[in-house]
Amino acid sequence: MTPVVLAQAPADAISAPPIAYGAIAPVLIVLGGACLAVLTEAFLPRHQRWPVQVALSLVVLAAAGVTLGVYAGGSPAAVTTLGDALSVDNPTLFLWGTLLLLGLGSVLLIADRSVEPGGAFIPSSATRAAAAGGGGGTVTGGDGADVDRDYGEPGSAPTMQTEVFPFALFALGGMMVFVSANDLLTMFIALEVLSLPLYLMCGLARRRRLLSQEAAVKYFLLGAFASAFFLYGLALLYGYAGSVKLSAIAQAAAGSDRSDTLLFGGLALLVVGLLFKGSVGPFHTWTPDVYQGAPTPVTAFMAACTKVAAFGAISRVLFVAFDTTRWEWRGVLWAVAIVSMVIGAVLGLTQTDIKRMIAYSSIAHAGFLLLGSMSITEQGVSATLFYLLAYGFTTLAVFGVISLVRDSDGEALHLSQWAGLAKRSPLLAGVMTFLLLALAGIPLTSGFTAKFAVFAAALNDGMAPLVVIALVASAVAAFFYLRVIVLMYFNEPAPDGPTVTVPGAFTTAAITLGVLVTLLLGIVPSLALGMASGGPFSG
Repeated sequence: MTPVVLAQAPADAISAPPIAYGAIAPVLIVLGGACLAVLTEAFLPRHQRWPVQVALSLVVLAAAGVTLGVYAGGSPAAVTTLGDALSVDNPTLFLWGTLLLLGLGSVLLIADRSVEPGGAFIPSSATRAAAAGGGGGTVTGGDGADVDRDYGEPGSAPTMQTEVFPFALFALGGMMVFVSANDLLTMFIALEVLSLPLYLMCGLARRRRLLSQEAAVKYFLLGAFASAFFLYGLALLYGYAGSVKLSAIAQAAAGSDRSDTLLFGGLALLVVGLLFKGSVGPFHTWTPDVYQGAPTPVTAFMAACTKVAAFGAISRVLFVAFDTTRWEWRGVLWAVAIVSMVIGAVLGLTQTDIKRMIAYSSIAHAGFLLLGSMSITEQGVSATLFYLLAYGFTTLAVFGVISLVRDSDGEALHLSQWAGLAKRSPLLAGVMTFLLLALAGIPLTSGFTAKFAVFAAALNDGMAPLVVIALVASAVAAFFYLRVIVLMYFNEPAPDGPTVTVPGAFTTAAITLGVLVTLLLGIVPSLALGMASGGPFSG
């Protein structure tokens, strides 16, 4: 028999892609820490997990932040790595730093066990409450929702659901990959990595169990639809450009004689998935229910970090892949931004639950952020990055304050229960007033500087009518912030009204961090604006 000789490929035909480990070290640290947190859950006894998980999470975030600071301090040039899957440029570094700082504040809120004895989470989403006196069951609150008193064996102390720490780290790692993804397939994988832990975290509230589980199911189902839209849009764009890389799509759109049906059909579906994650109306329907039903520390994490991740990805996609076709898609996004601002401002006026009110506030802010994302200029990029930083810390502190106003059924979320709060706790009412004024965009707060930056960028890019609409929507939205302030200061508290819980060290640190950043970005914003202005997205 004639021997068969297998052809060998040249030695240089297949080679491993170069990896810039220094550039992606923060992501590797966060995801590696999440894996260690999973092993901690697997091998440590339950009573030892909480201190280990808290320490591990804080060390991981600190290590990632130091590594990021050391790398960014060298003023590195933009690089693509991991086979051009990730792009590490100045906006990426700024977004990573924002996510790590907001993740630190969120982990502090999640770790607190003094505001809600035993923590805000339960060991299992199916666990039933052990009612006062040791019997099993649930106690029904005034809103008809389950209000759980205790968990575990009858007579035992409440236990803390420590699985939320690896969930939070995995979600944070997914967000960091999401904002730096240089191709749509990597972006889709990162979208799932950040979303799946959030679905689980939303259903683990210690109180109002049915509301929490309903929020998790709604978020999961609608998130699955949004992911399907994203994936279908990815497929259409691959069919158009022959690649999923953002730069390849931009090249095909600039000089191709193919039909634009695949291009704009894919862009429409892709943007739907991204706008869903950013709580942009009319793709916002999950937001009020999930914000209301999720445990408040998880709501803070979603409201701050997910918004940063979503608009970081939206800005990168529009800037890198669809810059040359802006005149075709900008009119549609104009309409989307107007709808989002109107829905957030008008429906926010009708809310009686404070978490739902902040949810509609986030929808209005998403419309404002879209102005910066549509401004395909360096000024638009820097304004959007600054807005995300400012909004994230203000929102984180707002939800920290909300968790402190409580009655026998847990958090006092109905607006009527906040009447006269200034007489019960002048300090907490003052902090909440300052944060609400920041959300409204009052001068000497970060909200004013952020809105000014975004509106100026949009104005310089030819969107004057949209800026006028945004100013009107901002004025309307200011009413429901002022309504809460009036309730706190100019109404008498009910005799059996809620009390203000003295926060523990973790919650105090998170609120203080949010308030200080909100104040500093309003008074001396130049440092953060300078860091955000280091250059555009690259691909």
